[in-house]
Amino acid sequence: MPYVNIKVTGGAEAPTPAQKAELIRGATELLVRVLNKNPATTVVVIEEIPMDNWGTGGETVTARRKAQSA
Repeated sequence: MPYVNIKVTGGAEAPTPAQKAELIRGATELLVRVLNKNPATTVVVIEEIPMDNWGTGGETVTARRKAQSA
């Protein structure tokens, strides 16, 4: 049973329900096509991470976005 965990920033940038459905469908189709996995047993989880809990380059995404917009 394949398990796919997709992590995205949440809040104002969170994907819409339609976008989440497309991500789930696309990830499932990819595993079927590339690895011949059964779509009925493929699990896809989307986690929305608050931007204050996501960091890159030693800063939170919130801080980086504020610095870029200044």
